[in-house]
Amino acid sequence: MQIRVETLEEQDVITLLEEHMADMHATSPPESIHALDVTALKAPEITFYCARRDGVLLGCAALKSLGNGQAELKSMRTAPASRQQGVAAQLLAHLLEQARSRGYYTLSLETGSMAFFEPARRLYAKFGFEYCGPFGDYQQDPNSCFMTRRLSE
Repeated sequence: MQIRVETLEEQDVITLLEEHMADMHATSPPESIHALDVTALKAPEITFYCARRDGVLLGCAALKSLGNGQAELKSMRTAPASRQQGVAAQLLAHLLEQARSRGYYTLSLETGSMAFFEPARRLYAKFGFEYCGPFGDYQQDPNSCFMTRRLSE
């Protein structure tokens, strides 16, 4: 598997992100959806990564700089055909490494509180993320869980 920065121009990436947004709309109230669409993911403070094997898209994730040594994990998604193969774990490990190399001292994330998001929350906890309060521009929301991990360890 190769994990690289991508530009969000490839159709397979756009399709995967559209599936991600559709799932968010199917599982969360509109006011609780914090996933970014393709246009928002092109912001200069965001670096978007894809995992591929032999050119086939396996998954994606993004790092968003929040300033002051803080970053946020965004748009973590595994392609349906690649689930249960360790893709998300390898993407998360790569993003943690990238965040450290950029000098970030915390990496935080927002995910849903519903059962649909339980596998993601378990993965994040396995990688040392702990529950926390809202960060950045987020507000307390019963449909959201916030997690963070210090990177100075």
